[in-house]
Amino acid sequence: MREQLKSLLRSTGLIVLVAFVVRMAFVYYDFVHLRETAVRDNLQFGGELGSVAASIASGHGFSSPMRMVPTGPTALFAPIYPYLVAGIFKFSGIFSSGSALIIHTMECAFSAFTCWPIYAIGKKAFGTGTALAAAWAWVLFPTAIYFSVEWVWDTSLAALWMALLVAATLELRGSDRLRSWIGYGALWAIGTLINPSLLSVLPFLAVWAIWPLRQRLATAAKLSAACAVIFVAAISPWTIRNYVVFHKFIPLRSNFGLELWLGNHSELPGRSVHPVDYQPELDEYVRLTEIPYMEEKEHQAFAFIRTHPTAAANFTLHRFADTWLQLSESPVDVWRTAPLFLRTFIVANCVFSLLSLLGALLAYRSQSESALPLATVLLVFPLVFYFTHTALRYRFLMEPIMEVLAVFAIAYPLSRLARRWPAISRRVVTDQSYN
Repeated sequence: MREQLKSLLRSTGLIVLVAFVVRMAFVYYDFVHLRETAVRDNLQFGGELGSVAASIASGHGFSSPMRMVPTGPTALFAPIYPYLVAGIFKFSGIFSSGSALIIHTMECAFSAFTCWPIYAIGKKAFGTGTALAAAWAWVLFPTAIYFSVEWVWDTSLAALWMALLVAATLELRGSDRLRSWIGYGALWAIGTLINPSLLSVLPFLAVWAIWPLRQRLATAAKLSAACAVIFVAAISPWTIRNYVVFHKFIPLRSNFGLELWLGNHSELPGRSVHPVDYQPELDEYVRLTEIPYMEEKEHQAFAFIRTHPTAAANFTLHRFADTWLQLSESPVDVWRTAPLFLRTFIVANCVFSLLSLLGALLAYRSQSESALPLATVLLVFPLVFYFTHTALRYRFLMEPIMEVLAVFAIAYPLSRLARRWPAISRRVVTDQSYN
């Protein structure tokens, strides 16, 4: 019985199932107590993505992201998730409670399945013990539950895909199988069309994966070319669509100018001025249409950075702290006025961030081959958010990797202590006998 229980607890299928049940219990609670909450009127449930999905489902195409205000075609999002939500809207009704339930069930499945690549990453990098601990920790990981239960967005799916990409990279390293590299290119293309921010770590992970074949230059070139061709072929239809619609080369998304301006401007500090929330900006967005509006915001942001370099540098520093500590204000000021639950969140988040960074350092010190790609995700992925603006859901995409490293940061010293324990015990017994 004991061995059977151990075997059961090591089952990734059971871990995924428990994670899904936990998340659906929260969904059930929400729907029982908040049944009348309208999807359309709640930013967490609707917002820009919900509006685009509603536009698709109602036959108006990929357009109108600003809370159902008709604003014409958009490239504010990559296509996969809006079309996925639009399909559910088409089947079960636009902004209906039935659609919300289906979407959240889907989100819970994405979040639960993330346990599987977490286990794969942990096992490949650090062994079965760390892999199991990390996968079970994800079952009750607070943000993993929150974003799957509360947000209709690509967040849970993108985090799952980030973990899949890292797991695939660890598995692929040094492989000379053409089929594997074709699949790797396809996996990156799908991830890019879910959330283009994943693309930031592609060059680093792909180079690390192909590096062992550097002595076989012809083979490495062939495999890299096959991967690149599949990737480009898969994302090209969306790029072509954007060029046909906007008469401008927009590889994936059009929103860089707005994102840069949101983090680098002097208007109404501390208040959201995103056009989805702020009427004057929405009026400007409608007047100019999307692409001219984004170009204008990019111009304003760069002008602000040039004319206010100290303020821009200070904003960047604050965003760096906000990314890792989830504190946009001074920790001392926040701590003085924060209620107990917020203080608990601050402490837990700081410990989690520090443990993940410590885990990367210990992985390097232990000469783990996987230390470099895992650390690369932590170092490279958030860079763009330091210069634009940040939010908890932006960092969440790399939190599966952070969790594996945080668990390793705890497991590594414990394993070293366990190996040394017999010698310590013998020494204590010898000393006692001598005395």
